[in-house]
Amino acid sequence: MTYVGLTGGIGSGKSTVASFFADLGVPVYNSDERAKLLMNTSESLKRNIKKLLGTNAYKSETLDKTYVAEQVFGDNALLQKLNKLVHPAVKKDFYEWAQEQTSPYVIQEAAILFENGSYVNYNKMILVKAPEMERIRRVAARDKTTTDQILDRMKTQWEDDRKIPLADYVIENINLEETQNSVKKIHEDLLKSIS
Repeated sequence: MTYVGLTGGIGSGKSTVASFFADLGVPVYNSDERAKLLMNTSESLKRNIKKLLGTNAYKSETLDKTYVAEQVFGDNALLQKLNKLVHPAVKKDFYEWAQEQTSPYVIQEAAILFENGSYVNYNKMILVKAPEMERIRRVAARDKTTTDQILDRMKTQWEDDRKIPLADYVIENINLEETQNSVKKIHEDLLKSIS
């Protein structure tokens, strides 16, 4: 099985790129969605999150995302501690999921694969990038957040210039048609390199 990491800063359009790969029949593991699921279903993870952030982290056994975000964004040490709880659970879940797939390669979509050093666990890395102002515009429209809140979240992620040398493929995600064409080319290249 070939493991491909798909990453990019907030608002770069990772999910859009992931959906284009999915349209080509590639199994895509969305780390954010699976992390949310695990934080709501794994009893040991829930226990550890409550220990770290207090019982207010859950409202009737469901993760209170707003409360958690308020606690960790702007407090890098606390964010790191939360990541140390969630990332291993997601990693284990990803490998279990990947073993069930039958395609030549699978993609794991995650925001901070370079930042947390886990990019070394993949056979290939794809970086999605877009201009900062465009990313801010997209996130503000999607999450109904302020520019300051978005910039705070961006500060926890590396600049693209630092990620580019570590990536096998870079997709400039501005024009959807061009992005889709890039995905098709990468897909063909990956299939060729695997066979």
